[in-house]
Amino acid sequence: MITAIGSTWEVLESRGYETSWITIGDRTLKAHGRVVGTVPQPYWITYELTTGDAFVTERLRVTVESPSAEPRELDLRQDNGHWTANGRHLPELDGALDCDLGLSPLTNAMPVLRHRLHQVPGEQEFLMAWVSVPDLTVRPSRQTYTHLAPARVRYSAGDFRSDLTFDRDGVVLEYPGLARRLP
Repeated sequence: MITAIGSTWEVLESRGYETSWITIGDRTLKAHGRVVGTVPQPYWITYELTTGDAFVTERLRVTVESPSAEPRELDLRQDNGHWTANGRHLPELDGALDCDLGLSPLTNAMPVLRHRLHQVPGEQEFLMAWVSVPDLTVRPSRQTYTHLAPARVRYSAGDFRSDLTFDRDGVVLEYPGLARRLP
């Protein structure tokens, strides 16, 4: 079964919005979206995300535009646990399966969907390819997702913790302190 979702989130931390068209297949996710942020300065982001089987990231293409700099692009790819950014190998990410686009609630979906953590008990730790916005720096990030109740999952990274609410399709409805999906 294929589910097509149009989602818009108010992103509190950037004082902006994100809109994404998401297609969720049996074990795949594709999305393209736009982000408008105003903090630390006004910026626009466009992105395309493609996963392979088991919601494992294959590619994240991101473009950032701001009034103070030339547009920047990132082409982040994963193949058999090996990552490249604009063609340059990122050995510190070897073994990671997922990307995490900073300030975007969308990319919390892949690990949650893979392990059905929005539906069934469990806890999983992940190494993520975290993309800082708006500068597009890619860094490793250790993250833990813990099922709390149906549709409720705790996200932890370092000392940070937030209890996220997901819809039945595995897409974030509310990320306290970061974003909330608009009706």
